[in-house]
Amino acid sequence: MATKKNNENSTGNYGQVTTVAEIGQMLRHKRKQLDVLQEDAAGLSGVGTKFLSQLENGKETAQIGRVLQVLKSMGLEVYIYPRSSSPFKDR
Repeated sequence: MATKKNNENSTGNYGQVTTVAEIGQMLRHKRKQLDVLQEDAAGLSGVGTKFLSQLENGKETAQIGRVLQVLKSMGLEVYIYPRSSSPFKDR
């Protein structure tokens, strides 16, 4: 029996990201949670609807600066930690 990883987002969970597709899934979940249309989210983020759509669909070549811009505008943050440490250890 296969176990489900913590960062899979079919249920809208947030967590560790290992692929662009997971970023897209988390972003789409947050946008829908905020009840914001893709067109409106793109405008608020300063990107085109096509870019946002491609990002939500996991396009591997998305520009990191624009990805961070969209995540910030949707109220999401990115943290980077060494694999050897646990960012949630002291919580």
